[in-house]
Amino acid sequence: MSEREALAAQDILDRLAATLDARKTADPQSSYVAKLYAKGLDAILKKVAEEAAETIMAAKDGSREKIIYETADLWFHSMVLLAREGIHPGEILDELARREGLSGLVEKANRKENP
Repeated sequence: MSEREALAAQDILDRLAATLDARKTADPQSSYVAKLYAKGLDAILKKVAEEAAETIMAAKDGSREKIIYETADLWFHSMVLLAREGIHPGEILDELARREGLSGLVEKANRKENP
């Protein structure tokens, strides 16, 4: 991914995060996301789990298009969860950057030592 593409992706995440934050105060009758927020954490978690399962099934089917579609749904609902918890997607990107170049085995061992 080029630097330009990375900046464009970051811009999309930032715009979506701003929209999700704005929906926190929206009328639940006017917005799907506002309705999810109104239903509470359990409803959001249920959607994340549902979308994760649909992503798994799309992968099992082997359909590239379905995998992309369902992963977009999973990311979207994960971002709803993050917004509800006051976590900006940049914080997740920072954590991924921290892990970059670090062996997965080493990173996992570090988690056990430093929970």
